[in-house]
Amino acid sequence: MLLVEHQDAVAIVTLNRPEAMNALSKALRAALQQALSELDADPSVKVIVLTGAGERAFTAGLDLKELSTDPLGMGAANAVDPAQNPARAVLACSKPIIGAINGVAITGGFEVALACDVLICSTNARFADTHARVGIMPGWGLSQRLPRTIGVYRAKELSLSGNFLDARTALEWGLVNRVVEPEDLLPTAMTLAADMASIPAETLMTYKRIIDSGFDLDLADGLTLERKLSTAHNQEVTPEMVEARREAIQARGRSQ
Repeated sequence: MLLVEHQDAVAIVTLNRPEAMNALSKALRAALQQALSELDADPSVKVIVLTGAGERAFTAGLDLKELSTDPLGMGAANAVDPAQNPARAVLACSKPIIGAINGVAITGGFEVALACDVLICSTNARFADTHARVGIMPGWGLSQRLPRTIGVYRAKELSLSGNFLDARTALEWGLVNRVVEPEDLLPTAMTLAADMASIPAETLMTYKRIIDSGFDLDLADGLTLERKLSTAHNQEVTPEMVEARREAIQARGRSQ
């Protein structure tokens, strides 16, 4: 139900239940957390690409069929344990995660997408928050992350209607980084992942941490945090390291 493939310093994690629109069953949620935890601890991996099998769905969210037979199942909607809250499993990873959104990302699937660091989607992608239509409230962060991403008025339009948002509009609203044809989705994500992976791992993780941690603060506190983490990191950088990387940057600029 979960595939993990390694290509150099990039790991591709695929939600592999296409017959169920890659719905997040209890077992799949646990498998995703375990895989991300292992990849986070693997020094050979610098960047992760998260996608879904097939072209219909990235993930349709919680497996409602499974929940309908489990009287305790709805507790998953408010789970704190990353083994049962996949958005937390994504957020807990210190390495960049690129969401390659191949199809619909619905409700809990939308929340998982929002937890990624970068979103690239195919023209088949659509996003929907159907919490209100199901009669439940979001518990994996959607009500707070979505307004911060696209603005409160647009977030209310989506969440209070349950309507779908197509890929092109998602791009216009700033929800995703780019939209590509389905056959170009994984190659585009992998190219970006390779660009990120060409940067030292510790630098990647520290920069991601500065952005994520500071985003939760007001500007003054965020700048204080940046100064603290930046000072600690930069003290370990030698002039020789800077010179070597400067030459690599110049060479890369000439080739692009």
